[in-house]
Amino acid sequence: MTDVVDSDELLRRIQRARACAQQEEESWRERVEGLRATDPEAAREAGVRTLAYEVVLRVLDEILHPGERAAQG
Repeated sequence: MTDVVDSDELLRRIQRARACAQQEEESWRERVEGLRATDPEAAREAGVRTLAYEVVLRVLDEILHPGERAAQG
């Protein structure tokens, strides 16, 4: 069954998702730095994951603040 949520709850969920994505992006970025010298293949994979979370952050930022990124660029 699907729950119906109001706009405030939807906004809170998006903000939580953004915070989680930011935390993951930072974590993967740290892994890249830690693995670069010892395991280049794992560092590349961590780099790809970092990029994926960067994209998620951009999408969620656009939902939360439409047009702000385009105005900055």
